Amino acid sequence: MPHAEQTPPVVHWSRGEAGRDGTPLLVALHGRGADERSFSEITPYLPEETTIAFVRAPIAEGGGYAWFENRGIGRPVAASLAASSRQLFGWLDAVAARHSSVSLLGFSGGMAMAGGLLLAQPERFASAVLLSGTLPWDAGLPEEPGRLTGVRVLWGRDAADTVIPADLVTRTGAWLREQSGAELAERTYPALGHAIGAGELDDIRVFLTGAGG
Repeated sequence: MPHAEQTPPVVHWSRGEAGRDGTPLLVALHGRGADERSFSEITPYLPEETTIAFVRAPIAEGGGYAWFENRGIGRPVAASLAASSRQLFGWLDAVAARHSSVSLLGFSGGMAMAGGLLLAQPERFASAVLLSGTLPWDAGLPEEPGRLTGVRVLWGRDAADTVIPADLVTRTGAWLREQSGAELAERTYPALGHAIGAGELDDIRVFLTGAGG
C-alpha cells in the first residue's frame, strides 16, 4: 500500500482538544502489525500531565500497521522510512507549537521509526524512549558523532530478546553509548522478552517526568 504522505496520520489522543495547550507532547509509535489503539493501553502508566499522541503507522500489514517496508527485520527501506518521516514531520509542524516540548516513544518497529525522526531532526525533541528495537541503520540518515547532543534518551530492552537481530542491537548500543552525544539512560529487563513490562513502564514514567515531557 502506498504511503499517504500528504494526509495527516490517524492519532488517538490521551486527552481532549481543550486540554492540550501548554502540555508536554509525547509521540508514541507502535510496533509492526499493531495499531494506535492497542498501544494506547499503556496510557495509565505514563505521566498524567503529558499529552500522548498514539499515532497509526501508514502501511497496512498483518491486521495492523507498519512504519516502513523492510529489507529484513530491523532494516528499513530508506525511501519508505523517509516517506513516513515526511508525513510525521508534516503533522508535527501543525501540532507541536501548542506544546511545551515534544518527546518520542517507540517500541520495536516504532523504535526504528522514532530513531529515524531523531536522527533526521534531533533539535525538535527534548527526549526519546527507545524500546526493544534498533536504530534505522543504512537508511541514509545522519550518524555523525554528537548527533544527539542535548537529547535525553532512555533505551530499554531484554538483553535476551531475539526478535531484533543481534548485530543491529550491538551497533545501536555502541553508537548510543560512545558516539551519539545523548544523555543516555540504558536499562535491561531480564525475562521481559519482546514486550513492555511493569518495571520498564515505571522507569519510563520517571524518565519522562524528569524530561518535562
